[in-house]
Order: sequence, then C-alpha cells, then structure tokens
Amino acid sequence: MSDSPYIVTVSTENFALEVLEKSHEVPVLVDFWAAWCAPCQMLMPVLQQLAEEFGGKFILAKLNSDEQQKLAMEYGVRSLPTLKLFRHGEVVNEMMGAQSEPALRDFLSPYIERPVDSIRQQAMLQAENGDCTGAIAQLRAAQEAEPDYYPIQQDLAKLLIDEGQYGEAEQLIRKLPANIQAQDEFSRILSRLSFMRIVEAAPTLDELEARITRNTDDLAALYQRSAYRVLQASYAGAMDDLLQIMCQDRSFQEDAGRKGLLAIFELLGDDPLVSRYRSKMSSLLY
Repeated sequence: MSDSPYIVTVSTENFALEVLEKSHEVPVLVDFWAAWCAPCQMLMPVLQQLAEEFGGKFILAKLNSDEQQKLAMEYGVRSLPTLKLFRHGEVVNEMMGAQSEPALRDFLSPYIERPVDSIRQQAMLQAENGDCTGAIAQLRAAQEAEPDYYPIQQDLAKLLIDEGQYGEAEQLIRKLPANIQAQDEFSRILSRLSFMRIVEAAPTLDELEARITRNTDDLAALYQRSAYRVLQASYAGAMDDLLQIMCQDRSFQEDAGRKGLLAIFELLGDDPLVSRYRSKMSSLLY
C-alpha cells in the first residue's frame, strides 16, 4: 500500500512486533479499515500524508479488518474506520469514523514527542535527585515555551504537590480546558489533592485514632482519617470510614461520605475494590 518507512501493513503474524513492541519506541496508530468502506478510503490519504509529514514521530499501521477479523474482534472494533493509538504496548486513545485533518492532529498531538520532552525528562530526573525547586523552574520554562502541551502541566502539578504547594497545583489544573481536566490522569491528581487538603487541616493521625476510640461515631474524625488512609494507599479502610459516614448522616458536610467515595473510585480506576465498594454505596443509596 505504501513504500514509506513510516507506514506498515499489519496482520496477526507481525502485530506484536510492528505495533506492540514498536509502540515502546514511538506511538503507533492502527487504522482498522476495509476495502468496501467508503469513509476508510477517504481517511486513508489523510493518514498517509500525516505519517509522512511527522517523519517517524508516529508509525501508521494499516489493518484490513476483513482479512484480520481475529485482531479486530480482540480490540473491540465495531465500526469502520476505527483508529487506535498504541503507546508502550497499550491502547491510549481511539476514535471512530472519517476525521478531518485538524481533528487527527489534535488526536495525535499529546503523544508525539516534542523538543520540550527532553526538558521534561531532565526536570523529572532532577526531582528524583532531590532538586524539586530546580525541576519546577525547568518545567515552568517548558510551559511558557509550549503552553498547550498538557503533559508539562501534569508533571508540574505532581511536583508542586510533592512540595506541598497544593493550592498552586490545583490552580494550575483548573486553568486547563475542561476536556483536559476530565482526562483520567488530571482527574486523579485533583482527587488526590482533595484528600491532601483534608489532611492539611486535620489533627495528627494518632489524635484522630484516639478520638475514634473514645467515640466511634465521631464523623469528623472518621472523615479526616479516611483522607490519611487514602494517602497511605489504605483504600479499603478509607472507604469503610466513608461508608460509615454515609450510613449515619448523609447531610454531614454536604454528603461528604458519598463524595469521598466517588473521589476514591476516580483514583482507583478499574481496581476490583471499586466494584465492591460501589455496590456497597448503592445499597445505601437505594
């Protein structure tokens, strides 16, 4: 289909090599298409043009869904064309139907390596070596150079949190477009920030434990202990505290028990704990 080094035809025989393994080096965009699909034929030249223009910053992998039905089924393809973007062996984004060139650029942009990525890597290494202040300064400079490249803000927010600058981290994220804030990683950062804010204003954990020992119905202490537990990755214990609050007083701090549970669900994603505790929460609600 093309002699380009940036475009490859894939099948069950070479999918692992050309898509999964290659995606550890650069993003791989898999185009699930079929010869009879008119929108596929419209999309194909646009994708090929972008693959050439980007010059290897991503690889376009063409997969004929009629000929490779097993792969199409494995990746849940239900309509054509379907685009799935792989990075580090996993699908990180997808879209369906014929797309405009600007839409495709927006789709690819967050995953394409940029010059500032080397600055990001240097900054995170600097932070690992104990110089968070210098790392934050580097990321601020990178942000000024590319204000619409949101992985920079993600790194910066995490370092600000590590330095205890919770307000600035939250302000940084809240200034981003709503669709970016809604992305999983940013949502998780905001959820974790909410628990950090609770702990910031709370007594010590030992004091809270003593209060709860004296009075197991001390909802304020249970709420603050749940935040400590989240930050210690003791999620089941945190959710037990929040369920107890829900059970005893739905009006406590404007339904803080339920809201806290939802924030933990956001943090945990598809962890099995989520389905277990979502069921417990639903039984209290309904």
